[in-house]
Amino acid sequence: MNDAGATTAGEPLAIICGGGSFPLAVADAAARSGRRVVLFPLKGWADAAAIKRYPHHWMGLAQFGRFCRFARQEGCRDVVIIGGVIRPTPLQLRPDLGTLRLLPRIVRLFRGGDDHLLSGIGRIFEEHGFRLLGAHEAAPAILIREGTLGQHQPTPRDVADAERGLALIAAIGPFDVGQAVVVGGNRVLAVEAAEGTDEMLAHLAALRRAGRIRHPAKTGVLVKAPKPEQDRRVDLPSIGTGTVAGAAAAGLAGIAVAADNVITADIAELVRAADVAGLFVIGVGPAGERTG
Repeated sequence: MNDAGATTAGEPLAIICGGGSFPLAVADAAARSGRRVVLFPLKGWADAAAIKRYPHHWMGLAQFGRFCRFARQEGCRDVVIIGGVIRPTPLQLRPDLGTLRLLPRIVRLFRGGDDHLLSGIGRIFEEHGFRLLGAHEAAPAILIREGTLGQHQPTPRDVADAERGLALIAAIGPFDVGQAVVVGGNRVLAVEAAEGTDEMLAHLAALRRAGRIRHPAKTGVLVKAPKPEQDRRVDLPSIGTGTVAGAAAAGLAGIAVAADNVITADIAELVRAADVAGLFVIGVGPAGERTG
C-alpha cells in the first residue's frame, strides 16, 4: 500500500469533514504523524464541538470555490474527504460562484450511483491542482487488517458465508449498488442499497422478529467490501460499534470485511463491542485466505 501520509509528512493536510467520528480519527492520526491538519467541516453534518480542536473553515456542500480559496491560503495540496453525508439532489445544492461554472458537470455526475458521483468529484479536485488521498493513506491505522479480531472465532460455516458474501459484492459491483450484504446458511438475507448498512440491519432484525427469517440466533454474517473498480480514495466501506450493535440485534454471528479495504475509527473500541456482543470480526484476505 502506498502510504502517502508518510511521504508527505511535511505538508499540511486538508480534511473535508462529513458527519460521524471518522474525520477526527483521521485528523488525530495525521497529526500524530507530524502533519499539520486543516479541517473543512460541512455545515449541517460535521460535529461542531470536535472541529474546534483544529484550524478549520466551515463550508457548504456546493462551496468548492470557498474550499479552493482557503485550502490554497493554508498551503494544502493533499485532500481527504471523509464522513457521512446523505446524498442531496441537484436542486438542494446552493453553489457559490466558484461552483456555478461546474454545475452542469456536477448535475451529470448525479445521474449515476454513489461511486460515479464521488469519483467524478475527485477528478474535479485533481483538475484544480489538489491531490486526493484516501483516508487510509493519511491514517493507515484505521484499516482493518487480515485476521480475526477479538476473542470470538468464526465457524467453517461462517467463513463459507463470508466468502459467498464477498463474491456477491464483486458480482453486483458493476451496478454501483451498496458495499454490504448479509449471508446466512449460504442464503442471501439482505443486500445494501440506498438505505445504508444500519438501516439494512434494522430491517433484517424486523424480519427476524416477524418470523420471516427462521435461522437460529447467531447465524449469518454481515459482509462489507468495496465494489470492484471503486475509487477507494473517496468511499471505502466502514464499520464501528453501531455496526456491531446492529448485527447483534439482527441475530448474526459476526462481521467479515475485505482485509485492508474497510476502515474503522477505533479498532480497540470495535473489538470491545464485538467481544461483549459475542460476535466475531474478521478481515478476509484474497481468495478467502485468513489468519487467526
